[in-house]
Amino acid sequence: MRSVQVVRLDGPAAVEVRDVPEPRRRADEVLIEVRAAGVNFPDVLRSKGLYQYKSDLPFVLGSEVAGVVREAPDGSPLTPGERVVAFSDTGAFAEVVAVSADHVLPLPDEVSFAAGACLPMNYLTAHFALLVRGHLQAGQTVLVHGAAGGVGTACIQLAVALGARVVAVVSTKEKAEVARAAGAHDTVLVDGFRDAVKSLTAGAGVDLVVDPVGGDRFTDSLRSLAPEGRLLVIGFTAGEIPTVRVNRLLLNNIDVVGVGWGAYALARPGYVAEQWAQLEPHLRSGALDPVISETFPLVQAADALARLDEREVTGKVVLETS
Repeated sequence: MRSVQVVRLDGPAAVEVRDVPEPRRRADEVLIEVRAAGVNFPDVLRSKGLYQYKSDLPFVLGSEVAGVVREAPDGSPLTPGERVVAFSDTGAFAEVVAVSADHVLPLPDEVSFAAGACLPMNYLTAHFALLVRGHLQAGQTVLVHGAAGGVGTACIQLAVALGARVVAVVSTKEKAEVARAAGAHDTVLVDGFRDAVKSLTAGAGVDLVVDPVGGDRFTDSLRSLAPEGRLLVIGFTAGEIPTVRVNRLLLNNIDVVGVGWGAYALARPGYVAEQWAQLEPHLRSGALDPVISETFPLVQAADALARLDEREVTGKVVLETS
């Protein structure tokens, strides 16, 4: 089978498509014929050796997949030929992948394979961030940074589906269009976003800030919160990890909350299935519909990774096996 391998830690250009033997599943794994795979920023970091988890060279990239079941464990509710999505540590950028059965979820017929490959990481993270860590309630206002990206658009769509008002922060007018298409009620440019938010909320501030970006906008995000508001720290795509002067938290009783979906979910058997059951009605209705900016064939994986490395991607990039 064809697979996308990191052969040197030199970034996207060092990625190669190679023919390798198909994986053999263990007793607790599902063997999936891959139709599409989601490309994520950690894949770029892995290609450079900069991700927190290291793998021995060479290794197959990819952690997000949609396809059909070829084999499933005895007693599993999954059956050969069933449409599924799944997530793994690595191995998704291939024509066949073996994945832990606990990490395989049924894909509704209403959702394409390409869209399904965008769901596990971003939408399960969005669900965990907004509901478990952010305690979002209908009628509250959410400020979303990086609103045209994969995590950003997922958070916009889910927050809207849950009855919140969404203000999207973007860097360009073109990205504002993407955020509005995802359902944002208002969009503001990152330069001067604090004053824009103050105006939009009549000085009240927002209940929740979703921040997958980090960098120098952090302090103004804190200042944009309403009393008892929460700032959700999801990631640092800007590259800089901000610091907080904790006295800022006292004035309005605000919280800075870490969002580590993987560490939480993987330590709780059955939790991912519970999340998926809550998301599934919104998937079937079309309320959750991943924004796909580009699709590439598997053999152009290096180009797909390079697009993410340029930091100009809106929504998600997807690899397709055929």
